[in-house]
Amino acid sequence: MKRIRINKEQPADPSPLDFFARLRWLDGRRLMQVIEPYRQRIFLDALHTFRPDCSPRYNLVLCGRGKKNWKSADLVLAALYCLLIRQSPLGNDGFIVANDEGQAGDDLLLAKKLIALNMELEHELDVRSKEIKRKDHRGALKILPAGDVASSHGKTAAFIGYDEIHGYRDWSLMEALQPDPTRTDSLQWITSYDQLVAIPGRPLHDLKKSGIKGEDPRMLFSWYSGELCTDPDFAEFEPELRANPSISSWPEGVRYLQQQKRRLPTHKYRRLHLNLPGAPDGAFFDPDKVVEAIVESRKALQPDDDGAYFGFVDMSGGSIDDACLAIAHEHDGKAIIDLVMKQVGTPPFNPRMAVKQFADQLKRYHLSTVTGDAYAGQTFRVDFEEQGITYQVSRKTKTQLYEALEPRLNAGEVELPDIPKLQEQLLTLVMRGTRVDHQPGDHDDFANAAAGAVELAIGHAMQDLSLIAGPIVLQRQPYVDLNADPEVRTFQDNAWR
Repeated sequence: MKRIRINKEQPADPSPLDFFARLRWLDGRRLMQVIEPYRQRIFLDALHTFRPDCSPRYNLVLCGRGKKNWKSADLVLAALYCLLIRQSPLGNDGFIVANDEGQAGDDLLLAKKLIALNMELEHELDVRSKEIKRKDHRGALKILPAGDVASSHGKTAAFIGYDEIHGYRDWSLMEALQPDPTRTDSLQWITSYDQLVAIPGRPLHDLKKSGIKGEDPRMLFSWYSGELCTDPDFAEFEPELRANPSISSWPEGVRYLQQQKRRLPTHKYRRLHLNLPGAPDGAFFDPDKVVEAIVESRKALQPDDDGAYFGFVDMSGGSIDDACLAIAHEHDGKAIIDLVMKQVGTPPFNPRMAVKQFADQLKRYHLSTVTGDAYAGQTFRVDFEEQGITYQVSRKTKTQLYEALEPRLNAGEVELPDIPKLQEQLLTLVMRGTRVDHQPGDHDDFANAAAGAVELAIGHAMQDLSLIAGPIVLQRQPYVDLNADPEVRTFQDNAWR
């Protein structure tokens, strides 16, 4: 068979699609029959777009999709392309780093099967126990579990792949394999589900944040999840289709997801098949009860002229956290959250503009009062009053609001809107000492506002207004003993009016 070579007269390497067109997949089909158009675009963008000096445009690729959407297969295919087709004076050595021995074995087995099924690859490559070497000695691909990476520290590589980084707690492992800054052709290719908890300093959090902001011109950010999709061809689909762009390649299609939804705990289904954060160990709320409370596809409810609504805000100084408003009402013993919203834009923002925005929404729901904590002293009280809204201070702490919300969620007495950030924050609250709170680096502004609105709505229905300090405070009333002397009327602790 003809040896795979680069045409030295071309300013760029042959296209990955030209390379894949010469190969077959494990079931004997042409490989290009297996690679859907959206994956073809990713390969072309990642491996075959160039800067004016003909060096690759991207040196970092972050790919996130749901389970069974070819993430690991694409990682192996990209590694084989860089091993055989991309040429460099420094050689074509590469690594794929897996989480453990089992995953490393799966990735290596896939590469070995592809080589065995394709004579052109077999002619070029020599398969060893844990690596694949070019027979011309110009490069080797090692597939290793993460624990074996330390010995590779400082070695230069043309390709560095990471199969699932959602569990990485810090940058130490990736720092050991950072690309050689003198190599313009070095490429890092990262695949992952979403992380359990978004904490600054963890690689996936930091890389996702950078990708969303678009602040790194040499990073290709490709993300498909129920909440975020970077591909405009899928961005308007329902969550399952956004997170699973390869669903048409599954024999069972949507039926497979329906099966998994029945079989898996809800928080695991979200993680695996919607590429959304799951729930950490020690989560305060039962993840399944949180998800059961969500009314699918409901983003907000319009105000009813006859409704009795209650608003709760979690304000922010505007530098780091969002400011959030939640509005709820009670119906047949259930607290129904009608609206959860944040300020326009992302931090930093002008908190006084958030006050005006929230006041407008409160008035839509015929509210002249809002409740919140004592953050910033009198500042927000005055700001809301200037907008015609009375700001009342909650007498319950954040922890007390969450503790009150838990039994109501478990009893099915709460309806939540289908807002991914609210779900994520409720799912990731944990006990920190004696407090219920978010983990370091996380936020709970949506969750806090929602918990406060539920407490107000249910509290009103139970005639328990002790949550609110201000003009409307539940007071113990004297019980009048009509048989007693008017001068000796007494209070009865168990009597309320």
